[in-house]
Amino acid sequence: MIIVHHLNNSRSQRVLWLLEELGIEYEIKFYERDPKTMLAPESLRQVHPLGKSPVITDADLTIAESGAIVEYLVDRYGNGRLVPASGTPEYVRYTYWLHYAEGSAMPLLVMRLVLNNLGAGDSSVISGFVAPQIKLHFDYIEDELRKSTWFVGEEFTAADIQMSFPLEQIAMLREEVESRPKLKKFVERIHARPAYKRALERGGEYDVSFQ
Repeated sequence: MIIVHHLNNSRSQRVLWLLEELGIEYEIKFYERDPKTMLAPESLRQVHPLGKSPVITDADLTIAESGAIVEYLVDRYGNGRLVPASGTPEYVRYTYWLHYAEGSAMPLLVMRLVLNNLGAGDSSVISGFVAPQIKLHFDYIEDELRKSTWFVGEEFTAADIQMSFPLEQIAMLREEVESRPKLKKFVERIHARPAYKRALERGGEYDVSFQ
């Protein structure tokens, strides 16, 4: 049985959603953030040395990092679902978006969050680097979503699940989505998926506003 070590309001919600899309049985072990620091509890370090979420255990395997977890679950349990055929242009595109989510999109959002929390929201670092880079990347995402319904094409894939987290964050900011209707529609589509709703029912309240 797969166990998802699930931290509230975190990237591990995507793992629950993926498991629901694949129809795989799993258990959840819940962890709560410290209400003051918003950091994960020390007990998560007993599962993985970094004490981060998401982490899954599957028999004697412990796997961390969202992208690695997604690849593992799709490869081992997907039976060809949610991934294009290997060796195709679609597979190359799938791999790109699977890793772009955490490699390019999220670092900028995390940087903005940290600077804002440090009281540097009006600093030259935000205005001179972070904000222009966020605009560059999310305008790029908007342009890519004009090409097809989902990130890889007309078929929903695990790359869309991986991309959901940064897009949900940016979609909370009205000024960021007014000029990006495709991004807004993407978030609406994922929220309408039955598996997404089931994952919310099992995982509990989900708020990414402070991420």
